[in-house]
Amino acid sequence: MAYDLAVIGGGNMGAALLGGLLQGGVVAAEQVVVVELYPERRESLVAMFPGVTVADSVPHCSSAVLSVKPPDIVAVAAEAAAAGATRVLSIAAGVTIAAIEWAVGDGVAVLRAMPNTPALVGEGVSALAAGRHASDADLDWAERILAGVGMVVRLAEHHIDAVTGLTGSGPAYVFLAAEALIEAGVTAGIPRETVEPMVVQLLLGASKLLAERGDPAALRAMVTSPGGTTAAGLRVLEERATRGAFIDAVLAATARSRELGAS
Repeated sequence: MAYDLAVIGGGNMGAALLGGLLQGGVVAAEQVVVVELYPERRESLVAMFPGVTVADSVPHCSSAVLSVKPPDIVAVAAEAAAAGATRVLSIAAGVTIAAIEWAVGDGVAVLRAMPNTPALVGEGVSALAAGRHASDADLDWAERILAGVGMVVRLAEHHIDAVTGLTGSGPAYVFLAAEALIEAGVTAGIPRETVEPMVVQLLLGASKLLAERGDPAALRAMVTSPGGTTAAGLRVLEERATRGAFIDAVLAATARSRELGAS
């Protein structure tokens, strides 16, 4: 049987993409196959996606999403092309379009994306870049896949490493800030079982306010009364160069993504 789409790699991100596709009606269950090497994970996928074929090797397919670890991407791309895929979408960090195009040969459209982990709850952000042989139709196809789990931004490939350092790694920066705020609340005397949901709601509320109104500098100023409590706290953050630390973190992650792509 030939499938319209093969999702190669049934881990968290591959499963999230498939779930978004099915929920959005982009693809029917009988048109897609998930390829997963680990038997225990295959059993989980069968339970998660009734009606979807789960296999341990790539069957004949017309397109493929490559959701495996970066060291495996080139080999898996070649396998997908050999199985008939005429377009592939890679979501692996650091692996260039050129490397994938070399693996699949001429006649296969290659697209590269960097989604982030909030895609697991349908609130991700993905950067999408196209290879030499990718048409507007191929870009539209890839965007439909990624849109099922959040925002999609089309960019030139040379921006992907920076996106990896910013939105790809960014959730970890936010989670670290959440950890610190929780510890601060506990240190200030609030019971941990109370402070954790408070910090979660703080982040949700601040994010929603930013999404609706924009302009983070103006929102920060709105909270900051001259000589008040927020001003005292912000003064400490500026003294500790928190702003610069975030910038340096993004640049370090960007540099590491480039190193991975060159290896």
